[in-house]
Amino acid sequence: MPETSSTNCPNSIKIGPIMFTTQFLLVFSLLLSLPILFLLAPRIFPPHNPSIPISPYDEQDDLDLFRKATAVAASSSFVTHYPSAHAHFTFKSKKLKIAFLFLTNTDLFFAPLWEQFFKSADKNLFNIYVHADPYSNVTKPKGVFSSQFIRNAKRTYRASPTLISATRRLLATAILDDPTNTFFAVLSQYCIPLHSFKYVYDSLISSKSFDFSSSESGPESTQYNVKIEYKSFVEIISKERRLWKRYVARGRYAMMPEVPFEKFRGGSQFFVITRRHALMVIEDRRLWNKFKQPCYREDECYPEEHYFPTLLSMQDPKGCTKYTLTRVNWTGTRNGHPYTYKASEISPVLIQELRKSNYSSSYLFARKFEPNCLKPLMKIADEVIFQD
Repeated sequence: MPETSSTNCPNSIKIGPIMFTTQFLLVFSLLLSLPILFLLAPRIFPPHNPSIPISPYDEQDDLDLFRKATAVAASSSFVTHYPSAHAHFTFKSKKLKIAFLFLTNTDLFFAPLWEQFFKSADKNLFNIYVHADPYSNVTKPKGVFSSQFIRNAKRTYRASPTLISATRRLLATAILDDPTNTFFAVLSQYCIPLHSFKYVYDSLISSKSFDFSSSESGPESTQYNVKIEYKSFVEIISKERRLWKRYVARGRYAMMPEVPFEKFRGGSQFFVITRRHALMVIEDRRLWNKFKQPCYREDECYPEEHYFPTLLSMQDPKGCTKYTLTRVNWTGTRNGHPYTYKASEISPVLIQELRKSNYSSSYLFARKFEPNCLKPLMKIADEVIFQD
């Protein structure tokens, strides 16, 4: 029988004096290409994101809402906007209101405490709006919250652009609903009040000394015991070690040219903003088109903590205090969540501690609390929380 030569093997290739099988060459080529694939993958493959992308229908539905709110605000005879750093108002014997905007995907655990908060308030001084995830089994509480759930609520996911959309939806609904809504306070189901309604209202609407940052530029003018100029209480952080990772979470150049890194900001998604700034938020398209992009780095993607401070710091930095009125404890944070207070920790001393602020006379709200904190909080509500 004749001897078979390896050179006749159809699965072999001879390169110089060395013989290679085609299988070996294929594996070797794949190994060499791995670094190239690693570098090009973000440009070739779509990013993995656990959230369902915002659908074109939802996007269009929101745009219709925002355009309607903007048009109604422009035609309003009550509020007049001037091209300055602050919101200016003309008064026609109407009382200014605070819009309380609750963003939730669970039951409103502290509804009874908030019910007590609103109980002593003049009903002409506030409005309530609740955005509840329609895919969550949220029970509508009785009382002041019962009919305040907005109809156009949509699904939300943590650490995703859906939370930005939900907040913008709340702002637009409140603008449409009442032209006297002057301040817009964004809260969650884990937030509690730290003072009475009267204290909160007076601090925002009429106090000349509540905001320490205002004293740096001189006293605020007032008319009929109501401030003429208002600032938004939104946290704006420009120096933070995680900012770069958050910035490149969608890709190194994904935010350019609209948002260069030096303009990228961070801050709490829970804030109190003026009507002027609420309109800026719902009118925006340019920055929203950047922040709604999905992230490649899920662990660094918290668009709701960057969109609002970046937008307002770029458009009106002097109109913002750069701090929030919602106290949060980041000691012992886990997976991006702040410290959660337990029922055993609730006491008058804790409330007094949570009120302390270096930027204003006091924090007005606080988070985050376990649902079983309701009972001990109700016990000290009248004698501690609502005693200013």
